[in-house]
Amino acid sequence: MRKLHRKKLLLVVLGVIAISVMLRAAEKEETRMRARLDGIHETNPSTIITKGTGTLTATLNDDSSITYTLTYKNLSTPVTQAHIHIGATKITGGISIFFCANPPIVGPPGTPLCPNDSTNSGTVTHTVTAADVVGPAAQGVAVGDFADVVRAIASGVAYANVHTTAHPAGEIRGQIRSTEDEDDELPGADVHHHD
Repeated sequence: MRKLHRKKLLLVVLGVIAISVMLRAAEKEETRMRARLDGIHETNPSTIITKGTGTLTATLNDDSSITYTLTYKNLSTPVTQAHIHIGATKITGGISIFFCANPPIVGPPGTPLCPNDSTNSGTVTHTVTAADVVGPAAQGVAVGDFADVVRAIASGVAYANVHTTAHPAGEIRGQIRSTEDEDDELPGADVHHHD
């Protein structure tokens, strides 16, 4: 009788362990990212003295999409577009993913409009995938290459940039960083280090 009870108990314990392992595997892998934007960090062509500021909060979902909220306020003039650019600190880089765009500028299908209120402030939230990656091909990122965008963010060489009518090259900028990983390596980034 005791052997039968032990076998049942063992089967129950193994069942609970198996279910726990399956639930953990089914959980989505997420990494949170952020950027603080200001004109001091602009580089194209140089620093911008502005009262405008911004924040980017984003979540990398299973290395297949990024859900973001971009908030900007007190910009000098209306926003024309905002993006993720590939570029190290103090380096100007090409556009990779549109956050938003206002005509006549057009992003990939589904790109939201950049909101503007009377203070040239706004918030935009959206989810982007490989279909939203536009390059920059000249920097080795092909159209649709989401993995290389994640790799750039993980390496600390991607930034958020908000462009305005007064500053078409960008009024506020901030490097995108992981809020969870001290070394800024995001899951699945597959960053290779060479000696």
